[in-house]
Amino acid sequence: MPAFRQVGEKQLPQEVIFMAWSPKRDLIVLANKIGEVLLHRLANFQRVWSLPPSESTGKEVTALAWRPDGKILAFGLADTKRVILCDVEKPESLHSFSVDAPVTYMHWMEVTEENRVLTSFYNAEDESNLLLPKLPALPKNEEKSDEIMKLMGDVRLNALVLGGNAGLIEIYAYGMYKIATVTGVSGSCLALCLSSDLKSLSVITKVEVSPESDPEITYFQLDTSLLSTYLPEVTRMARKFTHISTLLQYIKLSLTCMCEAWEEILMQMDSRLTKFVQEKNTNTSVQDEFMQLLLWGKASLELQALLMNQLTVKGLKKLGQSMESSYSSIQKLVISHLQSGSEALLYHLSELQGMASWKEKYESLGLDATGIEEAITAMGSFTLKANELLQVIDSSMKNFKAFFRWLYVAMLRMSEDHVPPELNKMTQKDITFVADFLTEHFNEAPELYNRKGKYFNVERVGQYLKDEDDDLVSPPNTEGNQWFNFLQNINHLKESPLLFPYYPKKSLHFVKRRMEGIIDQCLQKPADVIGKSVRQAFCMALYKGTKSEDSTTQLFRLPFLWNDKSSNLHYVLFTMLENSISKIYILRRHTDISRSTNNGILAVDFGNILNSSINDSSSTSFYSCLDAHFYDDETITVILAETLEQEGKERILAQLPLSSIYTEKNRELEFSWNSGQRLDEQCDDIPTCSVAIEGQWRVLENMKAQYVAVNGIRKVSCVLSSNLRHVRVFEMDVEDDGEAEEEEEEETAQHASADQEELDQSADNPEDGICAGSADLADETEGHGSNLDA
Repeated sequence: MPAFRQVGEKQLPQEVIFMAWSPKRDLIVLANKIGEVLLHRLANFQRVWSLPPSESTGKEVTALAWRPDGKILAFGLADTKRVILCDVEKPESLHSFSVDAPVTYMHWMEVTEENRVLTSFYNAEDESNLLLPKLPALPKNEEKSDEIMKLMGDVRLNALVLGGNAGLIEIYAYGMYKIATVTGVSGSCLALCLSSDLKSLSVITKVEVSPESDPEITYFQLDTSLLSTYLPEVTRMARKFTHISTLLQYIKLSLTCMCEAWEEILMQMDSRLTKFVQEKNTNTSVQDEFMQLLLWGKASLELQALLMNQLTVKGLKKLGQSMESSYSSIQKLVISHLQSGSEALLYHLSELQGMASWKEKYESLGLDATGIEEAITAMGSFTLKANELLQVIDSSMKNFKAFFRWLYVAMLRMSEDHVPPELNKMTQKDITFVADFLTEHFNEAPELYNRKGKYFNVERVGQYLKDEDDDLVSPPNTEGNQWFNFLQNINHLKESPLLFPYYPKKSLHFVKRRMEGIIDQCLQKPADVIGKSVRQAFCMALYKGTKSEDSTTQLFRLPFLWNDKSSNLHYVLFTMLENSISKIYILRRHTDISRSTNNGILAVDFGNILNSSINDSSSTSFYSCLDAHFYDDETITVILAETLEQEGKERILAQLPLSSIYTEKNRELEFSWNSGQRLDEQCDDIPTCSVAIEGQWRVLENMKAQYVAVNGIRKVSCVLSSNLRHVRVFEMDVEDDGEAEEEEEEETAQHASADQEELDQSADNPEDGICAGSADLADETEGHGSNLDA
């Protein structure tokens, strides 16, 4: 019986450019050429969800990685230079951030090192949950609050490493906040892998030596020992950074909800009054018109027309209800959400400031107490502005209630309708209150017309919620404010660090953006300091690439990097087909740059080792490696192809145990590397071992297999054809069951002939899209709401 059990096969409508198995679940994510990200389940390759490309996020996927717990998916977009973090449960963006250059590769790792300091930190991490109340759920976004918290993930440190053009490498703690910016690595990143002990970073780049020559594929090992040495401090600092980043997003969403709660109908009074000014024939001001109505109970014919025909009694009542509902919603959001988020943010910034004061531990990581103090001050300014908004809302609600009550009664009298007794009484105090409101809000301001297109600014809450740099149209009146005057007159208090700067003429959005900028700048310094500590420890020019390589499939191609966590080793798999057509090369380095390892580089020769089992009539065929990935720390999964130019060339899926390569016999095989030459120029001197694959292989019939994605934890693999549209899924540790195959054949007998014809045509003709329509239909009929439990 053939090894490995096939559990799914599908013809896809679009060319796949990336695929990766979830580290924890039987799920595989695909990215296709049109920018769509799709999640499929192992069983029958059933689609779970799809995330279509969009103008806002981007359409050109260039990299993809799973968080180690399998709950978050990250992918990079070249056209918008953004990285998106997506929830595995549903196709929604949880978080996104911009990068300076398009990401060409990403790797998400988890620290495995254990020590007592870290263990005590993990146990004390929930301290903030005891001291701070739980943030209330956002209205209309009840799930969003929990999703934001989901970004935090496990307490154990994990890091998303991004590689781009021009040698730029960035490390993001928990995929959220940047803790290192590494520069100085030449070339465009093809692959990278940060060791789980944080001691070194392996990078493969494509270096353009000159415009005329082919690029060189080069391996770098970078020393990141600062992260390893200060692992407890890095973990605590990164955790605080991520808390702060998460709270900033919560505040941003709270402000978005406030903007949504504010209604355009509240601008109706301003528009009506402006139109009234433009159309009236008298020289009387609008303020005087309303004052006459208030004092004498009489209105001009033009004012009557404005009130009764344009505003109407029903419209005034609706406007009053909308005003009260909108202001109440905004007020609740400020008190329960904005202030709660600000208090939590102050808590974490204050703790970060305390950590920065411990210079023995955190000075080497670039944590700056002065910068954090500036961030706390900026957050204080934001809190002041939020409190100012509360005062404006409270004042506006009182004023508008009194004004609408009076105007409603006046309009009822004009229409000779019955006035309810409870509204018919108006004291002198009420009259004075309305008169003051008319004096303050109903003054014509021609200078506003060019800014707002209106002469009035009766509604004063909305200006605080506008995301613009212009000054407020109607800033708060500070005349007569004794505290404000005291601060303005005492010069040495103006620059006091004990007082938060106050921006009376700016909106809440403006002060928020200023706060975010200062916090980002404060938290940027550790990334620069840690990045500068990273140095190049080893460099090896491997081989010449080709300029004509198709960038679409670059994400699949070798070299492939792997970190053996148990042995603390870096592995590099690559081929040099022009020089040695039947060999795959394995380079390994210890993650600790001060240590060396045996068999630093070996070549594995497949030769004709499979001929006797596969094709008895051929005694001279050889097999070359098309793709290779580490299945786990002990096994490599390879796709092999016959190299003879003949019809019916076989494609093989095989498992290659490392124990068959690193044997006692091969232990003494060492390669003397000449650093002045590329490796492909010395390939004849590289020790070579031939291996035998016994039972762990399978012929991939009727398929031009080219690439493979594997997951040794879930014991699965997915093979992709050379036309990038045909996939097969296998369970790797189970042999094919003949009876199960017969049952499958019986279930699909009515479609077997048509399906086989489609697959044959696809295998022979990469450009043929004959199955696109049927694949679309099949995907649409699958269960999109599948349960994602492992």
